[in-house]
Amino acid sequence: MAVDDDCKIKFLDLKSKRCYRYIIYKIDPKAQKVVIEKLGGPAEAYDAFTGSLPENDCRYAIYDYEFVTSDNCQKSKIFFFAWCIQKPSHLLLNASLLKNSIICGFTCKFRSREYGV
Repeated sequence: MAVDDDCKIKFLDLKSKRCYRYIIYKIDPKAQKVVIEKLGGPAEAYDAFTGSLPENDCRYAIYDYEFVTSDNCQKSKIFFFAWCIQKPSHLLLNASLLKNSIICGFTCKFRSREYGV
């Protein structure tokens, strides 16, 4: 799968210049490549990010999370999201998938609590 050049440029802007709070990517079926669907401004909140994700379609996203440590130090972490909503009738579960989901969910919750999310 190809990636549009603009995706890389905007990610580097987010990473180095902090121009965006988040970037949402989608797969363009006609061009068969990953393209930018939405850029979130630096003042946008997490709720705006989650509200921009579709209810019935898959997306990829980058989110720049800023927080203050217990030492009163301003920090930032960049998170990658693979957003995929599946209806229960389409969900194929097996023991391995279930185990990996639980481990991933636990890790995400643990890390989010570590940073006070």
